[in-house]
Amino acid sequence: MKKYVIIAFVAVSGLFSVNAMAQSKVGHINAQALIEAMPEAQTAQKTLQQFAEELDKDGKGLIEEYQKKLTEFDKGAATMTDNIKEIKTKEIQTAQKNIQDYQESAQQKIEAKRAEILKPIYDKARKAIEDVAKEKGYGYVLDSSAGVLLVSPASDDLAPAVKTKLGIK
Repeated sequence: MKKYVIIAFVAVSGLFSVNAMAQSKVGHINAQALIEAMPEAQTAQKTLQQFAEELDKDGKGLIEEYQKKLTEFDKGAATMTDNIKEIKTKEIQTAQKNIQDYQESAQQKIEAKRAEILKPIYDKARKAIEDVAKEKGYGYVLDSSAGVLLVSPASDDLAPAVKTKLGIK
């Protein structure tokens, strides 16, 4: 008898949990497209581009120095002693390493600047998405820009409501 009571209890509990899950609304939004539509993102992109161009100008000086040393070596290699050739070769290798180190450092600086500039934009978009989901009673909002879900239940696109909340046309 106890077994039947336990089985009935589990079955009824399962029905209530399925019913509760069925009532959760599912929405989706292309978060990447939303962020790209935000004016702040366009301004941030311009700022990042200017920052990268400044770093590139500095890097060009290192490249010019390397090319100058290489040209001098090529012109004078026939008249150089072995010791001078070795010293000049090491200078060229050092200049080449400086270029590589600078490129790596510049890339890290660009990534850090990107994270710094885009974080407030991502936070603002996330807050707007959360607010719209709460206002409209959505339990789940999926990011359709990620393209991870191959099959998903029918859902509503929240992009128009979020864009309205952010003042984007």
